[in-house]
Amino acid sequence: MNVGQIYGKTLKFVWLKLALGAVITVASVLLLALFWAISSWMDNPAVFAILIFVWAGLTAVLYKVAMHYGGYMIKAAHVAVISQAVSTGTIPENMFEAGKNMVKERFGATNVYFVVDGLVSGAVKQLQNVVGKIDNIFGNIPGVSAIVSFVQLFIGIALGYIDECCLGYTFYKKEDGAFKASCDGVAIYFQNAKHLLKSALVTTLIVMGATLLAWLVPFLLIGAICSLLDVSWWISALISVLIAAMLKAAFVDSFMMVKTMVSYMEVAPSTEITFDIYGKLCKISSKFKSLFNKAKEETPTMEIAE
Repeated sequence: MNVGQIYGKTLKFVWLKLALGAVITVASVLLLALFWAISSWMDNPAVFAILIFVWAGLTAVLYKVAMHYGGYMIKAAHVAVISQAVSTGTIPENMFEAGKNMVKERFGATNVYFVVDGLVSGAVKQLQNVVGKIDNIFGNIPGVSAIVSFVQLFIGIALGYIDECCLGYTFYKKEDGAFKASCDGVAIYFQNAKHLLKSALVTTLIVMGATLLAWLVPFLLIGAICSLLDVSWWISALISVLIAAMLKAAFVDSFMMVKTMVSYMEVAPSTEITFDIYGKLCKISSKFKSLFNKAKEETPTMEIAE
């Protein structure tokens, strides 16, 4: 199955993500409307500024709670179904239930999934930050700084979906423990980084264009509506940001996740992990080292080559 087929056949997860994002957005907009009404009634700039900070904080908490209890399970189930689609060419009829069951069977308790996901995400971010050293070396050379910034942006987008690839690999490598499989998944990605980053070039450009569109359309539509209703421009901007983020998370990020996982699974099964890759990654990332140590508890024969 190709990227388009998998994305189209797993749209249920995209709609679930959109629904969750819509709930968060509506709750946040209602809260914003309440605070705007209070600040208008009190007619005090200081109260207005304080309420905006309170609104931003409450929105962030609401998003974190909703993603922790709903978003992560939707993402994990989606990753499981994509992994099955890529490796077997089949998609279960009741996708969400099947994906949720696969997650439970693979990770057992929910907290194990959160630990694995947190370590993988942390390791990827730390390994990605190594690229930042390029700026320290060449940042003072005229013209080079802009090139380095673009390279960092490209790599940041390209690496933004590695954790899903590594978690997807755990569903493919069922005979290994969850920590061992995810540890191998990270190692496989960075061992094939050159090939995968090359294949991610077009995808990254698509993401940049789609993200621009996801931000532009809400700003134009909401801006026009708020202008007709004579609503303040800053309210229009805040609502537009929320809607744009919701659309990007549901549609753009889901497509990128499918595209990246398909590219990854094309090389992962045939990759033989080199004996020294664990040691190299452990030296670069403390999070990867923690992941490796968890994997060693499952598979004591794993070793680090110095």
